Amino acid sequence: MNKLIEKPHVIFLLAIPIIMLIGILSGDAVLDIHAYDTYYVIAYMHFAILISILFGIIGIGYWIMQKADRKLSKWLNWTHIGLTFGGTLVLWILTKLYRTEIMEYEFNNNLTLIITLIILLMMVGQIIFPINIIYGMIKKKTSG
Repeated sequence: MNKLIEKPHVIFLLAIPIIMLIGILSGDAVLDIHAYDTYYVIAYMHFAILISILFGIIGIGYWIMQKADRKLSKWLNWTHIGLTFGGTLVLWILTKLYRTEIMEYEFNNNLTLIITLIILLMMVGQIIFPINIIYGMIKKKTSG
């Protein structure tokens, strides 16, 4: 686990082929987001491409910081990786609990609220990445 924190770019770059494979295997499936009177429809393949580009940027950013011999905060690395991948795992589990056959509105509304809060927490967690990069640029180079 320590190697993961020392080289966080590895987990982000290794996740890209997995995400693309999920996007390809999902076929014509779409993600429907309903916000008030508007529906946003995104194909899983397009969503997978977007997430892969984001993970590529993050992975390259972490890799550049390592090659530039800059020390990043382990706490910020843990937080960023945990919110990104842990949040994704929790979201996947929660979406499997969503009840469509028996419309229990209170249960589904509460579940929707929890899912929305986790997504917001994951989005706020992505702000940790540039903060960590700035921290690494300001901090002195690692001794070695």
